[in-house]
Order: sequence, then structure tokens, then C-alpha cells
Amino acid sequence: MEIFQDKLYALADSIRAREKGDVVYLRGIIEFSNYCRRNCLYCGLRRDNTKLGRYRMSPEEIIKRAKEIAALGIKTVVLQSGEDPYYKLKDLVGMVSRIKELGVYVTLSIGELSTHAYRELKKAGADRYLLRHETANRKLYEVLHPDGSFENRVRCLYALKDLGYEVGAGNMVGLPGQTDDMLWEDLLFMEKLQPEMVGIGPFIPHPDTPLAKEKGGTLEQTLTMIALTRIILPKANIPATTALGTIHPEGRELGLKVGANVVMPNMTPQPYRPLYQLYPGKICVNEDPDACLPCLKRRIESIGRTII
Repeated sequence: MEIFQDKLYALADSIRAREKGDVVYLRGIIEFSNYCRRNCLYCGLRRDNTKLGRYRMSPEEIIKRAKEIAALGIKTVVLQSGEDPYYKLKDLVGMVSRIKELGVYVTLSIGELSTHAYRELKKAGADRYLLRHETANRKLYEVLHPDGSFENRVRCLYALKDLGYEVGAGNMVGLPGQTDDMLWEDLLFMEKLQPEMVGIGPFIPHPDTPLAKEKGGTLEQTLTMIALTRIILPKANIPATTALGTIHPEGRELGLKVGANVVMPNMTPQPYRPLYQLYPGKICVNEDPDACLPCLKRRIESIGRTII
């Protein structure tokens, strides 16, 4: 089994080298609100988690942080939040258009919206949209998302494709009730969708959710899914996720060695930074984000990669 995995990882890494070279793309994330109208069973931001201190950054705070990210030489700003209806479409459109003026790419990760909203945000200048499907198994999806539907998630993904976004999908590995067959469903779903980006991370149980006592996803499972994804989607951008770095001290480096080619440093400012608790134990949340960047660059360069 170990020999098979070594060969799988080597194949995935060779495809990454052929298609993407030795560059690692940085995408700076601003987690601008931890309010969420959804009640997903695995997520620390879920609506019913009353133990979480909530926050919203103002549009001016978000623009200021985007300017600081651009000044650091990071070429993509990612705006991420829970599904927070507090921000009206006109507010989001205004933020996107102002951030585009900085000469950066704008990626959004703000959940399920109407096709009209996606169209207006694209017109304002949004380039990419991240909307992980989490699991392509309909039954498991609807157990985990009691106020959502798999059909609507798929509708959103294809609407984004039709509007010309670079689309990010992706799944969680090690979910309660997830089988190997379900992980194959994820791979087949992504092969059909052909997303430009795929985010794959381990399930990490949060103590203030209904899945608090469940077992989490493993490093081995997650690396295997990253490698298989690189093989079936050779041209996709695949991040080595923060969640991977949370379950193993060298998780991100290991992800980069099995097919990943993107790292998304958390650039959320204090005091908000520790409060975006999708899962517990998230790395670097108590540090100054600008100070983290040189460390991250050194770690990436230590495995022979060049940062863009």
C-alpha cells in the first residue's frame, strides 16, 4: 500500500511540475464576517453556535486591508465570509470594484447567491468564485446541510461557470458517514464540472457543533485526494489548505509535494482573526498576518518552489 501511495504521489507531483512548473501562487484571504445564516453540522460558524463571538468588518476596513495585501505584492485578494445577508449586493459590488482598482485579482467565497447577484459581481470585476461542494453524495450532503440542498449547490456552481468565473469547488475528507465510494463520487463530480480550482481539506471536528465527538479526517486521506485530483484535473489550481497545516505541522508542504500549487495565507487583521472558527486549532490565528508571510515564504522556498 505504501509503495502504491508513493507512486501515486510521485505521479501527481510530476503532473503538477509539467502543467504548473515550480511556482506557488499566493492568494491573500480576508475573512470579513463570521456571521452565517446556515446551520451546517460541521462548521463552527453555524447559525446555532451561540458560543462564538461574532464580527463584521466594515467596507472601509475591508478596502484598507486589501490595499495592504496588494502592497505586499500578493496578486489575488480573496473575500471570504459566512453566508451573511447583512452585506447587500450594492455593498459587495462596491467593494469588488474598488479592490479591482488596486490591480489585483478578486476572488469571492461568500456562499450561495442568486444568478443575478453572481452576474452583477462579475460585472463589477470579480474574477474567481470559491464554492466548495463539500461532498457530491446527495444523501450525505443533505444530512450535513439541513437547510441547504445539493441541487442548489450544483446550480450555483454551473451558473458561475456560465458567467465566466474561474470556479473553485472541492470536498472535505473524512466526514462522518463518508465512504471511499463517496470520495470517488467527488472525483467524478469534479471531472464533470472541470473547476479551475479545487480546495480539499480534512474534516476537523469543532467542539461547538453536533459533530464534536466524531473522528476527523487524516493526513493520508487528504494527501491521496489531492494527488488523485491533480491526476484527473491536471490544469487545475489546487491549494495546500490551512486545514492541512492544522492537522500536521508540515501539512501544507506535504500538500505541495503531492500535486498542490497554491497557498492561501490568512490576511485577516486582528482582532477578528481568531474568531473565524470554521474548525478548532487553526494555525497562526494569534499572530500578526504580515509577520506570518515571510515565514510562509521561507517554508515554501525550502522545498524548492518559487512564490508568485
